[in-house]
Amino acid sequence: MAVTSAKEVLPPVLLSGSDFLVHRSSLPPALDSTSDPPPLFDGTTRLYTSYICPYAQRVWIARNYKGLQEKIKLVPIDLMDRPAWYKEKVYPENKVPSLEHNNEVRGESLDLIKYIDSHFEGPALYPDDPNKRQFAEELLSYTETFNKAVIFSLKGDSLEEISAAFDYLETALSKFNDEPFFLGQFSLVDIAYAPFVEQFHPLLLDVKKCDFTSGRPRLASWIEEMDKIEAYKQTKRDPEKLVALLKWRFMAN
Repeated sequence: MAVTSAKEVLPPVLLSGSDFLVHRSSLPPALDSTSDPPPLFDGTTRLYTSYICPYAQRVWIARNYKGLQEKIKLVPIDLMDRPAWYKEKVYPENKVPSLEHNNEVRGESLDLIKYIDSHFEGPALYPDDPNKRQFAEELLSYTETFNKAVIFSLKGDSLEEISAAFDYLETALSKFNDEPFFLGQFSLVDIAYAPFVEQFHPLLLDVKKCDFTSGRPRLASWIEEMDKIEAYKQTKRDPEKLVALLKWRFMAN
C-alpha cells in the first residue's frame, strides 16, 4: 500500500512557504528534507520557526518588536517535509519554535517570548507592576483553554464555548482601560493571543458565519491596534490561505 504524506494531500495553494504571508519580502525559504543544516552551534542565535505555525509566530513577533532581526536569525522549517537533521541535531521534540542561543536549544513559545524579553535588549514586553504581572500570568495560562474551546467547537452546532472564550478576552481587555492592550501597554500577552485571534477571525466567519468582534468593542479595537504594530504586521498570514489550511487541518473528515 502506498503511503501518502501530509505534503502530498495538502492543498497546493498552501505549499509555497513564505507565499503564505501577507508581507514576504526578504524572507528566507523554508528548509525541507532536501536542505542542508545551517552551521549549528557556531555562536549564531537562530529562531527555528514556520510561516504557518501560530506558536512560532509568537516568538517571531517578539524578536521583531525588540529589534533583534540582526541578532536572531530566522530559520524557517517546512513542517510538511521536515529535514531529518532538525530532530537529530537541533531539537529532539521536532517542533517549532525553538531557539538556538549560547550553544543550547530551548522550546515552547510562551517560555521563549519570556526568554527573549529577559535575555536580549529592546523594549520590555513584561511589566514591572506586580498587579499587571499577576494578571499577565493569568492570561497566559488561559491561552490553551481559549484555543481548544474554539477548535473543539468548529464541528459542532453550538457557539456557546466560542462565545465564552471571546467574552473572556473582552472582559480582560477592560481591566486596564487606559490603553487598548491587555496590560495597558503592548506586552507579551498581546503577542501570545494575536496569532490565534488572527486565524480564528476569518475561519469563524467562513465556517460559522460568526464575527466575534460584533458586540465586543474592546476586542475589535484591540485587533485594530494590533494591526498597527509593525513587528506583528511582518508576520501576518494570508487570510484565504489561512482558512484553507485550518479547514484542512481541523475539519477534514
